[in-house]
Amino acid sequence: MERPDDRIASVLRFASELVAWVATPWALSTYSWLYAVLAVVVLIGLPTVFSTPGDKTQVIIPVSGTVTILLVLLQLAAAASSAWWVWPTYAAVLVSLLVAFTLVTERQRWRWLLSRDRHSG
Repeated sequence: MERPDDRIASVLRFASELVAWVATPWALSTYSWLYAVLAVVVLIGLPTVFSTPGDKTQVIIPVSGTVTILLVLLQLAAAASSAWWVWPTYAAVLVSLLVAFTLVTERQRWRWLLSRDRHSG
């Protein structure tokens, strides 16, 4: 199975990640600056270090496609929940729509990540 063309999914996923990287530390900073820093380390660091071979060009620590999917779900959950926590309702609704569209567009990539006969495209 060849890697699907996921340019639109990549743009939506990156936009969702940006929201998570901004909104989550913002939300947690009201409790502790340490939590905010930890959130940045987790949300940016884990996907940088752990990736599925063929999904990224540089893999530091190879993991299964399931782990990559779970890391994306972590980012999406952080984006949606943090937006509702710290931003006005209209912004949180827009972020929720972004996350929903991202979930829809990620399906082909996730199918590829879970396939046993995965080849980079």
